[in-house]
Amino acid sequence: MDAAAHIADTAAMDIDRARNELAAASRDMHMRGWVPATSGNFSLRLDDGDIAITASGRDKARLTASDILRLSLEGQALEDQRPSAETGLHLQLYRRDAGIRAVLHTHSVTATLASMREPGGLRFEGLEILKAFPGIRTHDARLDIPVFANSQDIAALARQVEGHMREFGQGHAYLIAGHGLYTWGASLDACMRQLEALEYLFEYHRLQYVPAAQGSGAR
Repeated sequence: MDAAAHIADTAAMDIDRARNELAAASRDMHMRGWVPATSGNFSLRLDDGDIAITASGRDKARLTASDILRLSLEGQALEDQRPSAETGLHLQLYRRDAGIRAVLHTHSVTATLASMREPGGLRFEGLEILKAFPGIRTHDARLDIPVFANSQDIAALARQVEGHMREFGQGHAYLIAGHGLYTWGASLDACMRQLEALEYLFEYHRLQYVPAAQGSGAR
């Protein structure tokens, strides 16, 4: 990491910086096809302990700083906007691990498809890209991504996720069937790199279902 990037990464995370960074990341994710229309939600932990999170129902291609609101760790909106309906899933992560500073929830086609094809969860092994995840230093490793059934009862879903993490470990990501992906990290930049690696894995998984070409040449 160069000196300028290091300074930017360690600068104070106040609400203004969080708003600008989340808005820029949202536009980036939309261009990659990971958050079509109003899907997805994103958050950052502020240095004062509050959370910056996307407001409900915002178009992710046009997200601006004004679409990000401040929320207490107890879930109380501190501004006159309605936070994402899935705020409880962000708070579950922030409450369990003080090292989590960013949470991204996306709705890419590949992630959603994987969640429907593998309701018991996904396992990736032997791939060099696994080294993109914290704590993994060799391709000779395993990454498990659980899949939870979709539910409109976010509080119940958050309890289910917490129970799974207590039993099997926190991991790096999970999927909600027919819905999308949650991933988290120690910074927004780290979380974005992790998200890119996950999308690689989901595309790799998708291509395993593509039948091999038959024959050679046209007839």
